[in-house]
Amino acid sequence: MKFPKANSFAQSIVASKIMGPNPLKMCEELLTDCVISPGQRVCDLGSGTGITSVLMAREYGFDTYAVDLWSDPAENAAFFAEMGAPGQLIHPVKADATEGLPFDLEFFDHVVSIDSYNYYGRDPEYLGAKLLPYVKPGGYLYLAIPGMVRDCHDNLPPALLASWTPDQLEYMHDAQWWRAMIEPTDGVEIVDIRPMQCTEEAWADWIACENEYAAGDRAAVEAGALQYLNSLAVVLRKK
Repeated sequence: MKFPKANSFAQSIVASKIMGPNPLKMCEELLTDCVISPGQRVCDLGSGTGITSVLMAREYGFDTYAVDLWSDPAENAAFFAEMGAPGQLIHPVKADATEGLPFDLEFFDHVVSIDSYNYYGRDPEYLGAKLLPYVKPGGYLYLAIPGMVRDCHDNLPPALLASWTPDQLEYMHDAQWWRAMIEPTDGVEIVDIRPMQCTEEAWADWIACENEYAAGDRAAVEAGALQYLNSLAVVLRKK
C-alpha cells in the first residue's frame, strides 16, 4: 500500500512519537473507504501521544477527540499546534476508557482506536456497557488491534518469547477470538474483521526507532515473530 497521509509526517516526528508498530500507517489503511465525513465528531480512543489524532484532524478533517489515560493534555495540545492541526478540530482529553467516558451519551458520530483496544476491550462487558453508549446509532467503530495469525497461547513459539512474556502475549488474539468476543454484544453488528496489509511495514518502522521499547521488541521480530503476529482491522456498526 501507499500511505500519502501517513508519509506527510517527518520521520523524526514519527520516530519520537510512535509507541509501537507505525500507527499512522495502520490508521490510514483502516480508514480506507471509511464512512466518516469531514467535520464529524470522532473519538480517537487510546490516542497515546496524539499522533493519530493529528492525522485524523489534519489529513481527514475529522472533529477529533484525543482520549487517553496516560498522556498529558497540555503536552498533547502543544504538539497538535506544532503539527498544524486545526485547533477547532482537535481536543486532548485525559480519560480512562474502562471507567466510562466523560461525555454525553451518543456524543460521538464514530470511534477510531489504533493499537490500544486489546488492552481494555478483552472484557466481554466493555463494548456494550462502556463504549457503545457514547456512539450515535448508525455510528461506526474502526479498530486496529494487534493480533495473532492463530491463537497459540497453549504452545507459544520461541520467537515470541524472545521479547515477551506469556502474560504480555495474553493481550494478543486472532480474528476468531475477537469475533467470539464481540458477537454476543447487543446493539452492534460486525461489518468486517480482516488481517491488515501493513503489518510488516508498520513493525519495520517501529523496530528501526531508537527507543528502548522498540529495541526490546527487535529480538522477537528478528527471530521470526511476524510469522505468528498480525494486525486486525475490526469494523463495527452500532445498530
